[in-house]
Amino acid sequence: MKLDRTGIILYTIEYEKCVEFYEKILELTKMFETETLTCFEFGNSYLLVEVDDEYDGTQTESERIKTCLRMNVPNVKRIADKLTLKNVSVDYQEHSWGTTAKFFDPDGNLCAFKDSVKFEKQIADYKLN
Repeated sequence: MKLDRTGIILYTIEYEKCVEFYEKILELTKMFETETLTCFEFGNSYLLVEVDDEYDGTQTESERIKTCLRMNVPNVKRIADKLTLKNVSVDYQEHSWGTTAKFFDPDGNLCAFKDSVKFEKQIADYKLN
């Protein structure tokens, strides 16, 4: 199957805060927007932030679907430090399989940066086996 483009839809009850977060804090480039959704460039994909119109106010936090948005970058430490300077709490971790920096957006969605080099090595190593 050939895909022309891939993307992620993030349904949120904190729409304005999330749009501001991805645009101002993470500095993603906006592709387009309407009243209830904003589309950002997301590497070779896109991130569509959209009002969660399924949320009726009765679901608990654990009942809402949660996703980790993974973004591969050349230097996780540099970006983690930049987020910290912008008052974002970051869980920076170095592992044998790579470096990650986990944090939450204003709606409680888990996001993580991962080092590109070790990620690509994981793919290459898997292909060899």
